Amino acid sequence: MNTTKRKRLEAKGWKVGSTADFLDLSPEEAAYVEVKLALSKRLQAARRGKNLSQEQLAQLLKSSQSRVAKMEAGDPTVSLDLLVRSLFALGTSRKTLARILG
Repeated sequence: MNTTKRKRLEAKGWKVGSTADFLDLSPEEAAYVEVKLALSKRLQAARRGKNLSQEQLAQLLKSSQSRVAKMEAGDPTVSLDLLVRSLFALGTSRKTLARILG
């Protein structure tokens, strides 16, 4: 957000901050959310890079299309373990995974 817009909103009584501020997340919680979202985005990019549909990825993972959609959306019911295993199934290397996490 640019500073002009921020100042205009604050002048009208709005509080401007981050999602972590709004949700009152600790630094650890915010980092966890960021990691999960980064893995979810990478999973979607890897699937598309291999020209796979969500259904095809679901078959590869022995899961369902709706589960893959939740994984790609960063749904809270999806574990980090499942995201990492899915990335490995798509051929993501440990080195690439480390870059995603870093």
